[in-house]
Amino acid sequence: MGYNFDEVIDRHGTNSLKWDFAVERGKPEDLLSMWVADMDFPAPCEVLADLQKAVSHGVFGYTEVKQDYYDVLIAWFGERFGFSFNRRDVVKTPSVVFALALAVRALTEIGESVIIQTPVYYPFYEVIKDNNRIIVTNPLIYKNGAYSIDFEDFEKKIIANNVKLFILCSPHNPVGRVWTREELEKLSLICKTHQVIVVSDEIHCDFVWGENKHTCFGVLDENVIIATAPSKTFNLAGLQAANIIVKNTELRHKLKVELNKSGYSQLGTLGLVACQSAYTNGNEWLSELKIYIEENISLTKKFITSHLPKVKLVEPQGTYLLWLDFSAYGFSQKELDEHVTNSAKLWLDGGTIFGTDGEGFQRINIACPRSVLLDALKRLAKVFGE
Repeated sequence: MGYNFDEVIDRHGTNSLKWDFAVERGKPEDLLSMWVADMDFPAPCEVLADLQKAVSHGVFGYTEVKQDYYDVLIAWFGERFGFSFNRRDVVKTPSVVFALALAVRALTEIGESVIIQTPVYYPFYEVIKDNNRIIVTNPLIYKNGAYSIDFEDFEKKIIANNVKLFILCSPHNPVGRVWTREELEKLSLICKTHQVIVVSDEIHCDFVWGENKHTCFGVLDENVIIATAPSKTFNLAGLQAANIIVKNTELRHKLKVELNKSGYSQLGTLGLVACQSAYTNGNEWLSELKIYIEENISLTKKFITSHLPKVKLVEPQGTYLLWLDFSAYGFSQKELDEHVTNSAKLWLDGGTIFGTDGEGFQRINIACPRSVLLDALKRLAKVFGE
């Protein structure tokens, strides 16, 4: 490998949300942090070089992008996922979650219903509830250690609640499912039949494992909002740059109107520089990173089998976030969280923050140096092992 992912970089004292805010979040200070979805790896050195060049220039006035920015986006998503679009289809926002909130306000009215598939990334709940819309849940089916979609319930809930908007998580966080083309086609047909607009959060699309393949919802339907960002792929969340792709003219106009209402215009200079640089120069880094993360997944599987036989690892098809089933221990979520925090000295994401369907689960972020991952697994084994 040309990149060193084994190097442990101390992030303490950098105002890192992941490492510096345990006390502020009501937790002990001495925890090993494996929770929020950012990686403990530096961004690609090629991106850092372009950022350093921009910083050295020293002037940070209002900044926009030209055609070459859009060209690299179009190439990235076209070559990897067969998803074609053009410059006018891209709406830039500071984050995917920001865009989800825009979509909720732009495409629904107060008191209307939005459907999500639970357990799911917790900001989905927040952007619906905080904008005074009604949350409708279509719980995923968990059977024999795997998740699937309850299509009958999905359609019934849409009809019964007059649902206007569906926020899809693809690949799914936290359960790690990569939806098949057939599954997405079924969802698309139901949504078209009942005139439900789809917003597809595809921020994890570059992390897909094994024989699984990510299907961009935009390949199936042009009347959709595709939410993407380089933040997960290249560890750039703090620079705040997202690209929301909307081919439908009417939907794009409504989204832009809501964006203008927010008072937000150009993205930050460094976020734009990093985004363009990452999609231009980051392929080799990403290829090596994915090999490293897959090895972390393999290590985790073997460790759990040998030392944590009562823990079930939901087979990860995508993302670098693993979903661990501790239900065999019979703990309440509160008891489980306390054991993880106070006995194992780990900061993981307790399952119920993703919804009541997450009862008995923990989400662990394995995008870290292998020595850190081993430390975390040994801490779990000390408390939960047999």
